[in-house]
Amino acid sequence: MRKHPIFGLILFSIAFFLAFSFVVPDVANANAYHWGFTKSKDGKPGDVGAKFDSISKKYGAFYRGDPNKKVIYLTFDNGFENGYTESILDTLKEENVPATFFLTGHYLTSATDLVKRMIKDGHIIGNHSYGHPDMSKLSDEELVKEWKKFDSKLNEVAGIKRTHYVRPPKGIFNERVLEVGNKNGYTHMFWDTAFVDWHADSNVGWEYAYDELMNQLHPGALILLHTVAKHNADALPKFIKDAKKQGYTFGSLDDLVMESVFE
Repeated sequence: MRKHPIFGLILFSIAFFLAFSFVVPDVANANAYHWGFTKSKDGKPGDVGAKFDSISKKYGAFYRGDPNKKVIYLTFDNGFENGYTESILDTLKEENVPATFFLTGHYLTSATDLVKRMIKDGHIIGNHSYGHPDMSKLSDEELVKEWKKFDSKLNEVAGIKRTHYVRPPKGIFNERVLEVGNKNGYTHMFWDTAFVDWHADSNVGWEYAYDELMNQLHPGALILLHTVAKHNADALPKFIKDAKKQGYTFGSLDDLVMESVFE
């Protein structure tokens, strides 16, 4: 018996549907961005571009403060301890400067005493995720798990119930990461001042870090530094003193957020 053409079309449609019903689209990694900016020059703010600026405003993320006020915000990323954080904390205490330390789960367990000192000295603990993954590749549930696993460990080792500021590892994110963060009470903190400073074995000297910081100095600067580099720890005292001489003060991320609320 001859089969009707429509019968073959139906079989093809069924096969097509079955084949693609088992294909999971890479929705989690859709439109992944790497945070970046054009460096500040001559005291003017750096430029993150219209797209990143728009995304930041849409989701209430921050990457700088008021460009008309000479306030600086210091933040540090701590993935692992390399022996220089204590010196950084000493400098911050001596100069009475607040900072936020974005930590990983590894740091919470391997450098607990330093974490406790950060809190004792009045600094803010930020959430850099528990395992330092590419956040854009995680599902909504996995994102929340990363942040909350960090918070749970922080509460366990230091008695802090939860964090409020998050920063994606390597600056990789997408809009969904920011959206899920907002729904769970997390504000993303990016930056508009940074340089290559994460090589633990670097021996470029303190002048390198100092020059980068001073050359990018501008009102509202939200600075990202890594604690693994000796040149950052060595440059920090002179940078803070010289920034103060130019009329700059140092604020905390809490100050930054509160200022935006009352604008």
